Order: sequence, then structure tokens, then C-alpha cells
Amino acid sequence: MCEYCGVRPDEETFAALRRQMLDLRFGEYVDADPGRWLTWHGRGIYGRTRYACGSHRGELKAELREEYGTIGPHPWAKGPHVGGPSRNRPSAPAGALARLDVRLPLRGNRGRPTRPTRT
Repeated sequence: MCEYCGVRPDEETFAALRRQMLDLRFGEYVDADPGRWLTWHGRGIYGRTRYACGSHRGELKAELREEYGTIGPHPWAKGPHVGGPSRNRPSAPAGALARLDVRLPLRGNRGRPTRPTRT
């Protein structure tokens, strides 16, 4: 839903917005076509994810630049804001990170690694 006028996106644009939700982005604008919606993926110091319809893209950018423009360069990015790979790197969907099976070595007392046991 647009944060300025409350309008909801059409079905195709809504599908594009849903796909964006799984991308782990930080401080990036991303376009959602065909409805010309703009998504701000803030996260962290840049706040929450925000949405604007095609009519209110400028208002969203102006508000974000006013609010976060002194923190870093991200709110000042100029378009077009294409989806897909983030900064020429493939974006990591949240589901892929949730499936990672990372096994860290167990730590003993005082931060020293424990010795593996032989069986």
C-alpha cells in the first residue's frame, strides 16, 4: 500500500513487490513495474521498508533524503532503480540464508577451542 495515498498495487505490480520482500537489501531503491512503484529497502540505520505508488515516488525520495541524507549516500541514489542483482552481485534471498547449515566449532572455557573427541 502506498504510504502517501493508501492505494493498493495492481496484481502484476503486487507480485513484483512480493518478490522484492525476499531480497536482502540495505539502503536501496528498487522499481516495481508495471505500476512504477518505488520500494525503499532501508533496514538498519535507514529505517524500515517503505512503498510509494508511481504518483508519489518523488515524495518518498524527498522524505528519505531529508530524514537520512546526512547518514550516507544511499538516499541520494538516482534512478532508474532496477531490481535483480544488488550492486552487480547476486542478491541472497532470505530463504537461502535460512537454509545454510553452518557448524561453528564449540568453544571451551576462556574462548579456547575444545579438542575433538575420538570415537
